[in-house]
Amino acid sequence: QVQLVESGGGLVQAGGSLRLSCAASGRTFSNYFMGWFRQAPNKERDFVATVNWSGAATYYADSVKGRFTISRDNAKNTVFLQMNSLKPEDTAVYYCAAGVRSTDQKDYNYWGQGTQVTVSS
Repeated sequence: QVQLVESGGGLVQAGGSLRLSCAASGRTFSNYFMGWFRQAPNKERDFVATVNWSGAATYYADSVKGRFTISRDNAKNTVFLQMNSLKPEDTAVYYCAAGVRSTDQKDYNYWGQGTQVTVSS
């Protein structure tokens, strides 16, 4: 089992920045690819970004490419999502997840409870 707890969400104006954190406990954190997903009101949960075991390889949804950065610190069992140039359409509940290399949420076995990000115009 892997337990994941997100933090860092909040309310920010358009153009601002937030940094989300996801602390992991349980099984060896470095064994897993880590991903961030988000779910806006009345929409399905969508892929945002993923990072490989070492942190050397990342992949992003087109909608966030160039604005968001995913990273991880295996010594601290934590994955981060730095979000810059935020837009109102980034408003969603953000979830971190542990799994395999994939953009499909079905390939992620462990999920956090989510953290709300609200971007005002």
